[in-house]
Amino acid sequence: MNEYINKRYGAKELEDELKSLIQKYNKLKDTYLIVYSSAIGKPIPDLSLSMDDYYIIFDVLRNIEDKKIDFYIETPGGSGEAAEEIVRFLRSKFDDISFVVSGEAKSAGTLIVLSGDEIYMTESGALGPIDAQIKIGRSFISAFDYVEWVTEKRNEAEKTGKLNPFDATMVAQISPGELSGVQHSLSFAKDLVVEWLQNYKFKNWNRTETRNVEVTKEMKTQRANEIVGDLINHGKWRSHGRSLKISDLHEIGLKIHRIDDNKDLSEIVYRIQTVIRMLYNSTSSYKIFATKDNKLFKQAVQAGVTKKIPKTQQQKVIDVVDLDVKCPKCGNKYELYAKFIPNKKIDEELKSKGKVPFPSNNKITCDCGFQIDLTGIRNEIETKVGRKFQF
Repeated sequence: MNEYINKRYGAKELEDELKSLIQKYNKLKDTYLIVYSSAIGKPIPDLSLSMDDYYIIFDVLRNIEDKKIDFYIETPGGSGEAAEEIVRFLRSKFDDISFVVSGEAKSAGTLIVLSGDEIYMTESGALGPIDAQIKIGRSFISAFDYVEWVTEKRNEAEKTGKLNPFDATMVAQISPGELSGVQHSLSFAKDLVVEWLQNYKFKNWNRTETRNVEVTKEMKTQRANEIVGDLINHGKWRSHGRSLKISDLHEIGLKIHRIDDNKDLSEIVYRIQTVIRMLYNSTSSYKIFATKDNKLFKQAVQAGVTKKIPKTQQQKVIDVVDLDVKCPKCGNKYELYAKFIPNKKIDEELKSKGKVPFPSNNKITCDCGFQIDLTGIRNEIETKVGRKFQF
């Protein structure tokens, strides 16, 4: 990171560096790399894995002719259904799929990773438990814990013929439909991962490493169920957000390739991770989809922007709007204007008041280095006014 900081890399240079690193990765591993990353920690509702991500990934990769792909993934999790659609698409198009994890690939992200032929992780990489999180009342809880508690109380009632008043009150509030829904949520992830492990991760597992015994289909099914049983066991990990490192995954029988053992590969992967972090810290980007051929950055609508749109009855047609923009990183303020007609007098008048024209590329690079993206604000104003900015 210090190297990029000392070189004073801005957003454009960081984007170019990301593309260069992807190209180096492809050459080193003779593959086609896609980077999918979310800015974990940014308070943005769209941060989680969603069906929109599936459609973007589909669009980015649908014309790729390579049959081997590596997939760099970083996500806090999200929709299990979106994860299933992403895997279904990848498997319909590519013959060999490896996943690369250097940050966090939690929950639904872990589901996707477990569909790979191979899994590559750095020491900083982490997967997570895959127990479904369900909403009961006002809270999200573990489906595993829920089913385990209900089973425990059912066994207790059968054995003693009664429950204590508190447990009895809680059980009385559970509907058959709710219980069935929780059980289906838990089975959804379990069934997917068991199927994917058998068909892909274990497809070339023909003999055991220690006894050199021929591996049967039944042995693959048993191992897959054991791994999934551990990953959905909320009681084992205690937290849905728990980070499962390479050593944790090896302990439950999941073979992981350690990227740090390959000096050249680890250098590239760690640099990709660093560049992505710097892009998130210096811009309003919160999701990145990138290959050597394409890139799409999702931008958050910039906070700290005050719009001044005239609303007088006399002025039926609006010719200009004022905007006050505040940098979210350092607090610097910028007074901008945007005009809807090509009138030089507007420029002369507003510039004399210290105002700056709205940038044609929708971006302001603050003195602190943070790039303020105004695309969302421009779209909002143009939609509301019904006219396009003139430059």
